Amino acid sequence: MVEAQYARLGLTVDCVVFGLDAQDQLQVLLIQRKLPPFAGEWALPGGFVRPEESLEQAARRELREETGMEQVFLEQLYTFGAVERDPRDRIVSVAYYALVNLRDHALRAATDARAVDWFGLENLPELAFDHTAILHCALTRLRAKIRYAPIGFELLPEKFTLTQLQRLYEVILGTAIDKRNFRKKILKMNLLRPLPEKEQGVPHRAAQLYCFDCDRYTTLTKSGFSFEL
Repeated sequence: MVEAQYARLGLTVDCVVFGLDAQDQLQVLLIQRKLPPFAGEWALPGGFVRPEESLEQAARRELREETGMEQVFLEQLYTFGAVERDPRDRIVSVAYYALVNLRDHALRAATDARAVDWFGLENLPELAFDHTAILHCALTRLRAKIRYAPIGFELLPEKFTLTQLQRLYEVILGTAIDKRNFRKKILKMNLLRPLPEKEQGVPHRAAQLYCFDCDRYTTLTKSGFSFEL
């Protein structure tokens, strides 16, 4: 049979989960592997796709089983298929990336994860498999997408200041942004609704709080926009 000359491939999913901490620093979620290969080392959450699952169903299940995380924004990122990327066998991985607000998710290590934790991008451990390459690919996608899609809804608290929103862009893009220019452009999109309240318990002058206009947010998510800074 012709099929006999082709080896069977394993199929996995890996998830790059980004979030903002209390200091508005970008974090990525990692698990410490319990089983070989790379037992004891840090890696992205993920695992094998079951025969009855779609790729996204597998990604969501692995996130839930290994980290306790559910109901997150997920988007397919890229397929990684280097021949020797996994020492076990010929395995192809479909990567997803997710955006979450750290305040909304309690972590819980389970199944084949010994531990789970958030790591700053400047303080990453060495990662198993080709997960460093997957992470860099996801970060590149995130930096591109923030210019044409309103992704802050998944990362910011329900109420936020314009400074927090600007800080989100600066952290993701890795560069400082002119304050006046940023505020002029973001307010022109009519994406934000000013709230009748200000910050509380801050050592400086309390700033106006805003929230996203959900209808406008949905429209811009579908149609996109150009946000050059």
